[in-house]
Amino acid sequence: MSKQINVALIGNPNTGKTSVFNSLTGLNQKVGNYPGITVEKKQGVCKLPRGVKAHIIDLPGTYSLNASSMDENVVIELLLNKEDKDYPDVAIVVTDVENLKRNLLLFTQIKDLGIPTILTINMADRMQRKGISLDISMLEERLQTKIALVSTRKGTGIVQLKELIADYKHLSTKPCLNASEIDPEYFDGLRKAFPKQDLYKLWLVITQDVNFANVNRKRIEDATDFQTKSKSYLKRLQQRETIKRYQFINETIKEGYRVDINAAKDLRSRLDSILTHKFWGYVIFFLILLTIFQAIFDWSTYPMDFIDESFASLGDWVKRTLPAGVFTDLLAEGIIAGLGGIVIFIPQIAFLFLFISVLEETGYMSRVVFLMDRGMRRFGLSGKSVVPLISGTACAIPAVMATRNIENWKERLITILVTPFTTCSARLPVYLIIIALVIPNQRFLGMNIQGLTLMGLYLLGFLVAILSAWVLNKTLKIKSRSFFVVEMPNYKLPLFKNVAITVIEKTKSFVFEAGRIILAISIVLWVLASYGPGDDFNKADAIIAQQYQDVGLNETELENKIASYKLEHSFIGIIGKTIEPAIEPLGYDWKIGIALVSSFAAREVFVGTLATIYSVGSDEEETIKNRMGAEVRADGKKLFNLASGISLLLFYAFAMQCMSTLAIVKKETNSWKWPLLQLVAMSAIAYVVALISYQLLK
Repeated sequence: MSKQINVALIGNPNTGKTSVFNSLTGLNQKVGNYPGITVEKKQGVCKLPRGVKAHIIDLPGTYSLNASSMDENVVIELLLNKEDKDYPDVAIVVTDVENLKRNLLLFTQIKDLGIPTILTINMADRMQRKGISLDISMLEERLQTKIALVSTRKGTGIVQLKELIADYKHLSTKPCLNASEIDPEYFDGLRKAFPKQDLYKLWLVITQDVNFANVNRKRIEDATDFQTKSKSYLKRLQQRETIKRYQFINETIKEGYRVDINAAKDLRSRLDSILTHKFWGYVIFFLILLTIFQAIFDWSTYPMDFIDESFASLGDWVKRTLPAGVFTDLLAEGIIAGLGGIVIFIPQIAFLFLFISVLEETGYMSRVVFLMDRGMRRFGLSGKSVVPLISGTACAIPAVMATRNIENWKERLITILVTPFTTCSARLPVYLIIIALVIPNQRFLGMNIQGLTLMGLYLLGFLVAILSAWVLNKTLKIKSRSFFVVEMPNYKLPLFKNVAITVIEKTKSFVFEAGRIILAISIVLWVLASYGPGDDFNKADAIIAQQYQDVGLNETELENKIASYKLEHSFIGIIGKTIEPAIEPLGYDWKIGIALVSSFAAREVFVGTLATIYSVGSDEEETIKNRMGAEVRADGKKLFNLASGISLLLFYAFAMQCMSTLAIVKKETNSWKWPLLQLVAMSAIAYVVALISYQLLK
């Protein structure tokens, strides 16, 4: 039986830590969240020489062990707690060859914890172009470690890194420097009070809000001169510690790191001056987004149509092949249809994360965040919120998943809560048919009024998202310090392997996590629509046959009438009748009520539900539109007029009519509290706005 060791991958953001993780683990990895919090936890397995297996955990990016974010707290708490099942046998600190000086601060702190540590210098392929040369043996001696010089782009150094991990027991655990020299008297007192405890770990416990197993914080405070040391003094000690570490790093770099300035060819400053320009930066970003979303809509149409047709064909095949009965109907109309509702999202999710991954890998996304931050911050959002808000026009599900890039919890939560206001592609079928019914096909200043209405709905969604963010920022009592620190990494060509792994992992995460909830609710909706109480449902065939015996309906028309009658008297039909008094002030009848309830599975279900209700056998939009246009109320007036149409458009613009989004919000927030709040608030806004618009226009 092979031995398994724990390996922690640690490093500053944008050092290529994820590339090293992917090179070590490939697709033998899984992504989840740390228990009780939303910080992402990436783990993988790597086979090492001599039959050793490594359990590798990719810790969140951190600049130092002086925590200023939830991500950094996660790193520190793991490194301090030997009782944790993931406590590392060996730590790998990943650094960027161009920013080695800054990256070494974290390395020297981890060395002080007494953990066997390997220094991995990444992006070695850039050394020649940047005129960088390293004295590896000298650096290893000064830093008391072994160094792996790695290029994930060229695939070099990974074998040596695996050898070093397998041989971790021979690594030195001595610190690089004596940090206690910043205040010998204070640290001597600490050492005497706790002779069996690691000195640097105690220092981290005192200065930060982290958990440390087997050590009572109050006892530390009582046993030391802690009470007489003000917070400002301790802060100054931390600053002294950082200065001392950089003094050591500067001396080390001076001897072991050389840069030939004449050899360095740097285009970065010139590109930055264009891409972060106050005017051209926005123009370029807009053109890139236009290209991306055009591609998403164009490219995803073909696989989505194929998936849709494939699941429909599969459902028909099951109905034709298996014996008629409840099981066959459940399989064809509930389970297969539910699976289709999950799988059909995959192309959009895959394409969106493909583009986001490429933008991040090239280093461009950091420039966008920097560009947008000032404007977004006024509304309680971050510059990083712009990506989810814009990607929400394709689908809210991957857009909510894209908020993981926002470090500040309050800003991330607000972005998650307001993103569904942006008009996603699932609303389009509803918008198109209602606009065609109630908005005149005329021109204003040479522009089609129906087209302007559609554009207005998109703009309205963005406006309400921004205003809602402002309200949430004022009302949510969440203490969350906000420092806008964005790394400006070097520009580089994206690594295909990294992009592919990102797309596969994000897509897999949606299918297996949110997919289970979607499938369950799809089956529930099918049951509600397929069964009903009493003779009205059970004897629908005989009732309809008797009602239309003198009309002479053909077989298809008769089947449609029976299906419509059954739906009206099914459980979901009863729900529609029950909620009719509540939705009547909005201009809707019980049939629209059923469509509202059933479209909770997905907004686009609205049109299909009404097609069944109005006994339309064909799926052609024109036929549905004609039947909907001919529908009248009891008083003879058209059901779909300007007032009810605008009311319905506004209701769908604001309502949370998508269980998939609720499922992913639950996953991303680790709680049902926020998706339920989102559902109630958005439904209330939708109801009030629809009510006001109908009462004013009727």
